[in-house]
Amino acid sequence: MSPAAPKPLALREGITILRVGGAVRDELLGYAFDEIDWVVVGANPNDLLDAGFKQVGNDFPVFLHPETNEEYALARTERKSGKGYNGFTVYADPNVTLEEDLQRRDLTINAMARSGEGKLIDPYGGQQDLEARQLRHVSPSFTEDPLRVFRVCRFAARYHHLGFEVASETLDLMHEMTQTGELAELAPDRVWRETERALCEQTPEVFFRLLHTLGADEEMYPLRLSERALSRLTIARDQFDDSLRRWAALTGEDFLPDLFCRAAIPKRHLTTSNLVRISLDSGPPASSEDAISLLERLDAFRQGSLWDDVLTVVGCIDGRFSADELSRVRAVKTIAETISGGEFAAQGLKGTAIKDAVRQKRIAATTHLY
Repeated sequence: MSPAAPKPLALREGITILRVGGAVRDELLGYAFDEIDWVVVGANPNDLLDAGFKQVGNDFPVFLHPETNEEYALARTERKSGKGYNGFTVYADPNVTLEEDLQRRDLTINAMARSGEGKLIDPYGGQQDLEARQLRHVSPSFTEDPLRVFRVCRFAARYHHLGFEVASETLDLMHEMTQTGELAELAPDRVWRETERALCEQTPEVFFRLLHTLGADEEMYPLRLSERALSRLTIARDQFDDSLRRWAALTGEDFLPDLFCRAAIPKRHLTTSNLVRISLDSGPPASSEDAISLLERLDAFRQGSLWDDVLTVVGCIDGRFSADELSRVRAVKTIAETISGGEFAAQGLKGTAIKDAVRQKRIAATTHLY
């Protein structure tokens, strides 16, 4: 049985609290969910503040429950008033109906509600689209928020294994939105947030393939993603569940060190992609000197675990780097780390002479591995 809205707080008569959005969708799909969104119909901000709720921010009428800390939003409508994700005028009022609130949502499968008594409220056919495995927009106002292009692609990646597809009419709207150039108005951190979440979905390659079909990958990312790149991601997602290594597998081979893109990619992700490219360009070491050179290029003696993430990705996407080859490189590092410049400084060496002496001793100490 679905959870009912908590009722330890006194709210005036005529106020209705309903569970909405993803929790309703995933319950119907039999998916586990750990976040619940609530909508409050018939209330004004003072109603919730007087009941002990805490308001979050000033732009949207969202409140935190004083006991569960879950988010409760007043029923609202939104009207396009500018460009980008934030270009909306929000209208929250006790007269806004549940149906009006649900109509502003992106997809029909996200525009359902569940009452405290367990009744499903589905004015836009979300349950039917769940059964038909369709990702369909609720209304023409879908085009007012360019971030929805990325959200729909992410949902396609999440539910692709269940047979979900983007409805043709919704795909047409997404293509139109891409052509207007409004994606460029999106805040970079919002784009990356959707991207990172998509990378952790069950079939992340679907997200990027859809963006490529729409022509949005060149607009928002550092390269035009090829089928070869998507194939690498498909291989990697079966071995890794984190966005860092999946991103590096996707982009490493084609990474450009001087790239700039609008997606606000974290430095750690960019660095890992670059180091994967360096490793692929270098190829498997043929000698202990090659192995030391590779580890130096990866800055492996200073960057902690990052180098190992890089080798793990390389071993996943490039058959030249066998498990035995990677084990040898790791063994070289383990031995090399025991050799430092202290003994050479004690001998009176300085600066680059110490660095060269350490390097030569590391090579000599690991020659037996090749």
